Amino acid sequence: MRVPYKWLKQYVEVDLPPEELAERLTMAGLAVEGIEDLTPDFQGVVAGKIIAITPHPNSDHLVVCRVDAGAAGRELQLVTGAPNVYEGQMVAVALEGARLPGGREIHWATFRGVASAGMLCSAQELGLDVALISPEDREGIITLSPDAPLGEDVSRVLGLKDVVLVLELTPNRADCLSILGVAREVAALTGAPLHLPPTTPPEEDPEIAGLVAVEIAAPDLCARYVARLVQGVRIGPSPAWLQACLRAAGMRPINNVVDITNFIMLEMGQPLHAFDYDRLEEHRVIARRAEPGEKMITLDEVDRELDPKMLVIADAAQPVAIAGVMGGRETEVTPATTSILIESAHFDGASIRHTSRRLGLRSEASTRFERGVNLEGAPAAADRAALLMAQLAGGRVARGRLDRYVKQRQPITIELRPERVNYLLGTAIAPAAMKELLERLHLQVQVVELSATLRVAVPACRGDLTSEIDLVEEIARLYGYNQIPATLPGNISAREKQPPSQRWEEAGREAAAAAGLTEVVTYSFIGPRALDQLRLPAGHPWRRTVAIQNPLREEQSLLRPSLLPGLLEVAGRNASRRVLPVAIYEMGRVFIPTAAPLPDEPLRLGGLVMGTTGRGWSWPAGAMDFYYLKGIVANILAHLRVAGVSWTAADTYPFLHPGRAAVIQAGQTVLGYLGELHPDVLAAADLPERACVFELDWEAAGDLARRIPRYEPLPRFPAVDRDLAVVVPAATPAATVAGVIRAAGGELLQAATLFDVYQGPPVPEGYKSLAYSLRYQLPDRTLTDTEVNAAQEQIQRALKERLGASLRV
Repeated sequence: MRVPYKWLKQYVEVDLPPEELAERLTMAGLAVEGIEDLTPDFQGVVAGKIIAITPHPNSDHLVVCRVDAGAAGRELQLVTGAPNVYEGQMVAVALEGARLPGGREIHWATFRGVASAGMLCSAQELGLDVALISPEDREGIITLSPDAPLGEDVSRVLGLKDVVLVLELTPNRADCLSILGVAREVAALTGAPLHLPPTTPPEEDPEIAGLVAVEIAAPDLCARYVARLVQGVRIGPSPAWLQACLRAAGMRPINNVVDITNFIMLEMGQPLHAFDYDRLEEHRVIARRAEPGEKMITLDEVDRELDPKMLVIADAAQPVAIAGVMGGRETEVTPATTSILIESAHFDGASIRHTSRRLGLRSEASTRFERGVNLEGAPAAADRAALLMAQLAGGRVARGRLDRYVKQRQPITIELRPERVNYLLGTAIAPAAMKELLERLHLQVQVVELSATLRVAVPACRGDLTSEIDLVEEIARLYGYNQIPATLPGNISAREKQPPSQRWEEAGREAAAAAGLTEVVTYSFIGPRALDQLRLPAGHPWRRTVAIQNPLREEQSLLRPSLLPGLLEVAGRNASRRVLPVAIYEMGRVFIPTAAPLPDEPLRLGGLVMGTTGRGWSWPAGAMDFYYLKGIVANILAHLRVAGVSWTAADTYPFLHPGRAAVIQAGQTVLGYLGELHPDVLAAADLPERACVFELDWEAAGDLARRIPRYEPLPRFPAVDRDLAVVVPAATPAATVAGVIRAAGGELLQAATLFDVYQGPPVPEGYKSLAYSLRYQLPDRTLTDTEVNAAQEQIQRALKERLGASLRV
């Protein structure tokens, strides 16, 4: 929402600098995202009027204009090639010595023998936003309002000497999608008086009741429809002040009637629509659902197909507007229009949201209806529009208005307990002070003496106030968040209140972060292309996904079956910006379809590494490869006491490199996978280097974890260390060898650690040498050499018998 400061000050007497007002609004919950200074970067440009136009004697595409520049200059001769000049036109004239954006200075010049005492300026030359200029002026000079004073600085004529507050409103504050709504907030925050604009139009016979018929055929979608009739209007440009307000608010002026409807929408928050009364069949207006297959051409010249879920405004023959979204071409206001039917209605927000998304058509009006429009404000907005059309378009307002109010608003009254307010806020605000704060928001407050409560009547414009806690928030923000003391709640331990599942999830995050991974949070929505990148065959379980019924776009049409697509997207984005190495993890839920209405949502822990580790003066850089990530995952599981973890080579994952992938198990429970990404996946994800990934079923890991640590005393007796190198077939996994060693070593063997792998002479081809460090130790006595030698020989015999291993000497 753009709030021009000068426009705001018409309704509230505030003298604060824009920066200070922005700070106070932000602290009160209306976030000001930015402050735009509209002061133009030009000087010496004034409003002038073209008196006469003659052809250039030496050019076919140039003309010579005589321009009255008022007191700022004399009657000037100017040469221009603009295609849109005409006699009587109000134009922007850069006088001798004027400075334009970019430092360009204007001087007398001669064009093919004819002198020019200045320049007629276009919107681009003045540095203006072309989107806010009429299409006919975009290829030529800018046309000013006919009432612009001669010689007046163009920056004042266009309302450019202003400051705009850009508000980022939360969805519940629909009341602040209007200048008046923001003015109410400013008045409540500063105590400055609020001035409401006049809304009573001058009326003349005949009565509107005999000229217009209004019917609501879909009361569930249209709660109220107010109509006003203005006859004898003259369509033309809006006055300069009105055009300046619209441009500052980010809207393009069109003509006086349409500009008035847009002005009031911005001013009061009530969208309006102006119909050409004479083009309405039988002068009837019907708010009804669209019929199957019905079509209409909207104001943007697009032929749109409607469906029965959409609300339309129709006359006796056909739809003439898509309710709350956009009007139709058949009844649009044109220069030939003389009578205007003003629509001020209240439409169901959910219906407007469906229609807007279905048609891919969003407008300022639809945005306001989707968030909620004041049901009681429709008559005042219609009256205000009729008043301005009488003043600015020369119209005659028919007596009375048609008000079809079929779904009455139920008054909202909230009981507020002052002691509850102070308990929640940690304050000691007196009830009288609370009453005064709420009344500053135009809420009617009554003190109930017997119950020591405040009975608060909520006005229709504050649809976000529905319960006591909403009023507590209003008091807090007006009282000032900075005045609420910082206190710790007593006798509450957040850690103790966490359920075990939440503590296990948090433990996983801490372990992953301690292992050097950075947490990322990705969308739960993915698209079919994300699954295609993973080389998944047609029958893969991940192809069975949960589809979104109303996706915003195809790339977010499915719920993710894995964390991997999100991790790939983050890695690709970092790589494209040369942010390497990448070492990330995510803790999140995936979605598995079931026969039940809702899918399963298991918790997963996934991670990705790519690149090399940092190097130092005493250690080299190392690749973040399969074994690097395996070490991270092993440390995470060991740190959280998940026992019995094994790693088995697997080629069942199409997105992983063959021979460089493993299944992670604990006993018979599959915990997940780990491996290097397939080269095709790397290419599809635009990853420049090898990358390794893992994904764990974190809930299954939690079922196997020993949540309570088991402590053992430090050993009192020394250990005996021996090394053992054996030669085994190259296809024998080191984990298998280690398993045989541990089984044969019995209770004497405390640890067996692989420290060397070698292939090459003198080891025969097709074999490899594995060297292990063995540690023997007992808790109750010191081992003898005889006992250790016997255990070592037993291990060697077991390796030879079970694996055919030979001792390497």
